[in-house]
Amino acid sequence: MLLSPLSLFSLVANRLARCSVFFIPLALGLLACGEQAKTPPAEPEVAMPSVDSESAGDAPAASADTVYAIAVLPFRNASSDPDQIYLADGLSEELLDLLAEVQSLRVVSRNSAFQFRDRNTDVAEVAESLGVAYVLQGSVRKTDADLQIAAQLVRAHDGAQLWAEEFDASLEQIFEIQDDIANAVVAALGIELADGALRAEAVNPDAYLLWLEGRFIYAKWGEENFERAIDAYQSALRIDPEYVEAWASLSVTYLSQTLSGYRELALGLAQARFAIEKALEFDPDRPSVLARLANIQTKFEWDWAGARETVNRALEIAPNDERVLGAAANLANSLGQGVEALRYREQALALDPFNLLSLYNVAEALHRLGRLSDARTAYGKVLELDPEDWGTHTQLAIIMLQQNEPEAAWRELGLEVDPQQQEYGRLLALPALGREDEVAERLKKFVEEHQSWAAYTLASIHAWHDDPDRAFLWLDHAFELHAAPLSQVLLEPTFVGLHEDPRWGDLLERMGLPVTD
Repeated sequence: MLLSPLSLFSLVANRLARCSVFFIPLALGLLACGEQAKTPPAEPEVAMPSVDSESAGDAPAASADTVYAIAVLPFRNASSDPDQIYLADGLSEELLDLLAEVQSLRVVSRNSAFQFRDRNTDVAEVAESLGVAYVLQGSVRKTDADLQIAAQLVRAHDGAQLWAEEFDASLEQIFEIQDDIANAVVAALGIELADGALRAEAVNPDAYLLWLEGRFIYAKWGEENFERAIDAYQSALRIDPEYVEAWASLSVTYLSQTLSGYRELALGLAQARFAIEKALEFDPDRPSVLARLANIQTKFEWDWAGARETVNRALEIAPNDERVLGAAANLANSLGQGVEALRYREQALALDPFNLLSLYNVAEALHRLGRLSDARTAYGKVLELDPEDWGTHTQLAIIMLQQNEPEAAWRELGLEVDPQQQEYGRLLALPALGREDEVAERLKKFVEEHQSWAAYTLASIHAWHDDPDRAFLWLDHAFELHAAPLSQVLLEPTFVGLHEDPRWGDLLERMGLPVTD
C-alpha cells in the first residue's frame, strides 16, 4: 500500500482503520509474508484492460453500452443488540460484492459508501457526493436464529422507490435473501444478465456469522481485537474447514499481528503463508486470494518471478478487481516500473473515483515518478475529501521541500494528525529551514523511541540529510529484518541521492531487484 518510510505499525493500523476490512485488498500491499529473494524477471507481461467510466442514466433503460452507477449504503442495525452491527455491515458488503459482478453496474466501494453511516443525509445528497444515480439501502434485525431484512432501491434525482421488499426468514436463508435482493436490483434497472441470475457463495450460516464477526472485530485493530478475530475465524473453520474467506482473513490477521509486534516474526509469517495456501487449496482461482498471495510474494518473499506469475493469473481472471490491480501496482513499484504502477492505480481509481485510498495511491504513484505538481494536486484532492487524512499532509510537505518551499512545508506539517509522521516530516524539513542544530537532538530521540521498527524510516532521514554512510547502515539493517517497505525501495523519492553510490547497486542485487543506472 503506502510505502513512504514511516512507522510500519502506524501505517498499517491507521490506514486500515480508515479503510476498514475489505480494503484489505489494497492494504494487503503491506499485509503479506515472505522468505527468500530471487533473481529479477523481465517486466510483467500483463495486458491493461480498458475501463468504461460512463455514468448511469436517470431511468432504467438498459443496453449493452449502459453503465449504471449505484451505491450500497451500510444497512441499519435494527436489532436491540448494538453488537449485531457486524451482520448489517456484512450483508451490505456481500450485496456490494454481488452487484459488482454485473458489468453494467459501477458499484461504489465500501470505503466510499460507508462514510455515510450514521449521517442524516438524504439520498439525493449521498448520490451527488458519490456520483451515483441509484442507492440501495435497508435494515437488518436478528432475533435468535430469525432475520428481518428490509431493502429498497431509490432513484436519486427524484427519490422514486424503484423496488422495495421485506424478508422474514431464518438464518439459513441469508444467502437466498442476498440473491433475491441483488437480482431484484438488477431487474429493477432493466438489466439482463447473460450468465443467469446472481448467486451468493453459500457456506455454513453459523461459520458465515463467525467470519463476519471476525472481520468486524479485526477492523477495530489492536492486540486484543486481533486475538478475538483469530478466535472467530478459527471457530468458523472448525465448522467449515474449507471456508476460503475465513482462511484468507486469518492470513491477513496473522500478518497484522506480526507487523504490529504482537506475534514473533518467523512464526507469524509462516502462519500467514500457511493460511493463504489453504485458501488457494480450496479455490485456486479466487482473485482476492491471488492478490493476497502476490503481495506476500512481493512484499515479504521478494519473489519477483512468483509474484509476476500470480499477478498475471489474477489479472486474466479479474482484470477490473481493485485488489488485483493493487497487487499489480505493488509489483510494478518493486521492479521500478513507475509508469505501469501509475496505470494500475489510475485504473483502480476509474472504477471508483470517490475512493479516498485509490486517490491517495495515485498521488503516491505520481510522486514516485517525480511528477511533483501533479502529485501535489492529487494529494490536495485527498485532503478535500478528508482534511485529516492520515499521512497526506506529510507527503505534501515532502513535495514542498522538493520544490524549495520549506516554510510552506513546515506549515503543512502542523496540520498532520499522526505524530510519528509529523516528526518524520519535521526531521526532513529542519535543515532546509536553517535549524540544523535541532536535528541531532530530535533525531536521537526518534531513534530511541522507534529504532525497533524504523530502520527503513531512519535510512530515509539520513539519505535526505546527505549522510549515505548512516543511510546504508540502516538500509542494511532493514535488509536483515526483511522489512516490507524495502521491497519498494527502487522508487522511493528520499533515496534518490544514494543511486550513484556503489552500495546502492549492491543492495538491489542482494534483493534480486533490477540495478538502476
